[in-house]
Amino acid sequence: MLAPNGITAILFDLDGTLRFSRPSYFQAFFDFALQAGAAGLADNRQAAMRWLHYYWAQSKEMLADREKFVEQEELFWNNHARRGLMAFGCPPERAEALAPEVNRLFSENYRPEDWIPPEVMETLRSLKEAGFSLGVLSNRTHPFQEYMEAWGLQPYFDLALAAGEVNCYKPEPEIFLHAVRKMGKQPAETLYVGDNYYADVIGAQRAGLPAVLVDPEDIFPEAECTVINEIGQLTSIAVDLC
Repeated sequence: MLAPNGITAILFDLDGTLRFSRPSYFQAFFDFALQAGAAGLADNRQAAMRWLHYYWAQSKEMLADREKFVEQEELFWNNHARRGLMAFGCPPERAEALAPEVNRLFSENYRPEDWIPPEVMETLRSLKEAGFSLGVLSNRTHPFQEYMEAWGLQPYFDLALAAGEVNCYKPEPEIFLHAVRKMGKQPAETLYVGDNYYADVIGAQRAGLPAVLVDPEDIFPEAECTVINEIGQLTSIAVDLC
């Protein structure tokens, strides 16, 4: 036992928690929607960000869209842009008209750079030195060990698991339990840290794992878990988690 609460292992989400895109997908959507002619987006910024988190957390809408537009990527992303514009408050007909242009702007101009903040490495080093077992559980479709190695992350982790490897995705409890078993731990002693309240926190809690939400923009003020603004705060509160 390394902490008074019994936490001996910490599982992390990858994208949006340890690794970031610059500019973020959300910021790019906001910018391209403005370029396409949408107006008044800032008024509904938080609601739209919440919707994006919800949609990509294996929502029924996303699953239905994937089934409807199977092997029709352009139509899928046009529809996604339509949904996103509506989340910003665009009337349905206006969103329908603007969606193809937003999608075109994305396809032609969105070339984000990968970014791992310095505090990520510092935090992982501190937690590893403190004796915690560390793992990464991502909703990515394919294994990402080579990516971890390229960025110097691999030495800190005992596990790097893509949900697609077992065809089970967050927020399904079984994917969390599968990762915990692979680490040789129990749910109650394994903390999950992620940025998507719907996929990461709710999923982890349903599996019996305590959770921490990384929420720098205060998208989820009602979150029923420990909330931090950036990953560096995890070290200072490690012994008080949960």
